[in-house]
Amino acid sequence: MTPRERVLQAIDHRETDRVPIQIYLTPEMHGSLVERFAGRSPIEVFEVDIRGIAAPYVGPARKPPPIATGKAELYDEWGIGYSAVANATGGVYHEASDLTLARLQTMDEVERYPWPNPDDYDYSAIPDAIARERPFCVHAGHAGAPDIINGVSRGRGMEQVLCDIALQDEVGCAIIDHRVDFYYEVLKRTLEAGRGEIDILWLGEDLGTQNGPVISPATFDAFFRPRLQRFIDLAHHYGARAAMHSCGSTRALQPRLIEMGLDLLDAVQPEPAGMDPEELKREFGDRLAYCGMISTQETLPHGTVEQCREEARHRLRVIAKGGGYIFSPAHCIQPDTPVENVVAIYEEALGRPLE
Repeated sequence: MTPRERVLQAIDHRETDRVPIQIYLTPEMHGSLVERFAGRSPIEVFEVDIRGIAAPYVGPARKPPPIATGKAELYDEWGIGYSAVANATGGVYHEASDLTLARLQTMDEVERYPWPNPDDYDYSAIPDAIARERPFCVHAGHAGAPDIINGVSRGRGMEQVLCDIALQDEVGCAIIDHRVDFYYEVLKRTLEAGRGEIDILWLGEDLGTQNGPVISPATFDAFFRPRLQRFIDLAHHYGARAAMHSCGSTRALQPRLIEMGLDLLDAVQPEPAGMDPEELKREFGDRLAYCGMISTQETLPHGTVEQCREEARHRLRVIAKGGGYIFSPAHCIQPDTPVENVVAIYEEALGRPLE
């Protein structure tokens, strides 16, 4: 069975020769694993079945927008500034430090803002990119597309974005829709260029907290559902499965995601309220496939090797039964995680020791 066949068959809720494998790593953890395996990539060692492709950027050099302070270390395509911030695990994340979108106060300012342009990408490179990644399962998109709450919050502030949504603020909603429309057009052109060979359209929207959904089901239906439905329908139009990353407790919203046609829910943290893997499998597992469920919050960083093995065995024995599961950590594995714990879970997934 090829990696592509393995992943698609699992998403379609059918048994596979072995569980499909995915991985998420911080750069620091990636480096530790490369060292552990004498220079070999963990993607290779752990036999990860999925690869991502994207149209390369060919537009003009990016520069901060006129309303930026210019004090951030780098600016992204949205004109948002970032600075490196060390965390307690020994890693470094680039956190938003120049919230340029918060300075947009009028619709005129929104329309004058230098938004990213879908024309600035070379979609003709997509067929060759797909060919290079075969026989692996190929996905387009990522957890940041459209990523309304987090993505816009980095430039506007979380509180402001949630207020924009709740109050249907004209300026805030226009900013959100600039992001949604940009990613829709980029991914549409990518799928078109892929000519039916892109297997998964990967989306993202963090809908959960540790205790429940970020927003009410009514708000999801009124605001998020129509925007996300466009992407799910787009995936299916081009013969791709639709996957979506979401951290936190999403159980209350999963029936809606199923109604919308979502094929795969990614990350699936086991710790938040209502996210017990066995319960999710029992309640939704015949209609929704899952990727994740290996704890990056508790077991991997704080458990013993044997506890990590047991959690992996449980997911393989119970959650992967009958298909519908991709073996993966629930988020990026952090630098404070013992390397041997990571090796242990993938040895269980592969069914053999790793040298």
